[in-house]
Amino acid sequence: MDKLRRVLSGREDNEELGLTAQVLDASSLSFSTRVKWFVICFAGGILCSILGSALLFLPGAGIKLFAVFYTLGNIAALSSTCFLMGPLKQLKKMFEPTRLIATIVMLLCLVLTLCAAFWWHKNVLAILFCILQFLAMTWYSISYIPFAR
Repeated sequence: MDKLRRVLSGREDNEELGLTAQVLDASSLSFSTRVKWFVICFAGGILCSILGSALLFLPGAGIKLFAVFYTLGNIAALSSTCFLMGPLKQLKKMFEPTRLIATIVMLLCLVLTLCAAFWWHKNVLAILFCILQFLAMTWYSISYIPFAR
């Protein structure tokens, strides 16, 4: 409604708005659009994870490709929920005290997987961190179910 008022009053430029108002304006999608993009982003995340698992068996750079695609898949799946509730609300919920440890462990596993694959060149460690990534994402997802922890 505010956007319509700005257009009708001639204040259409976003320079007058603060950063928070611009983000909230950008996330004012209809419910069906939010659900569609959630499904697209989540399916893309699953596809990346499956592709990464298939690339694991390539000789040479298989572990690095696996780590990248598996991590990108988890990031895409995690980001897909931003379409349902909005990015600010998602970040607030991620860092609530009830799921703070799960969020930190999950984000740490995402970073450590890429570090093990690219900087430390430890293939076994990269696979271990991918397994921990899966467990951390499961723990994080379960933290949204009441009384499931």
